[in-house]
Amino acid sequence: MSARADIIRLLHAGLGNKAIARQVHVRHQTVAAIRAELGLPNIVRPATAPYSEDAFWQRTQPVDGGHLNWTGHYNSTGVPCLRTTEGMHTAYRIAFRIRWRRDPTGPVKPGCDMDRCVHPDHVEDQPMRQLYAAIFGEAAA
Repeated sequence: MSARADIIRLLHAGLGNKAIARQVHVRHQTVAAIRAELGLPNIVRPATAPYSEDAFWQRTQPVDGGHLNWTGHYNSTGVPCLRTTEGMHTAYRIAFRIRWRRDPTGPVKPGCDMDRCVHPDHVEDQPMRQLYAAIFGEAAA
């Protein structure tokens, strides 16, 4: 398929210009021009968090085993955090929102064997830990 055909398909699927541009590897202005040409309205997504996912990814470093190390700020208790204009957010909660597209319930912790791992696929909120404990008989933290 051509890039234009992919863009048109994704526009009709309801994706935003920047998401399409990242997926098809074109400039978002190119997507915007095709959207205008087709007479499709711009999609305005409300802000869901006072930080950007880019800010999260810029402060991570892949390590062995598929884990992510946090290279950003740590609070006084050693928890990886990201400062924003809205205050401090733990990297665990941000990672959880990136993976699950919802706010976590209760504390978020790494569920893997690497202490302080912030990989979005490796963090768990309290209900997830309780469910795993019920299934596997492990103590929920």
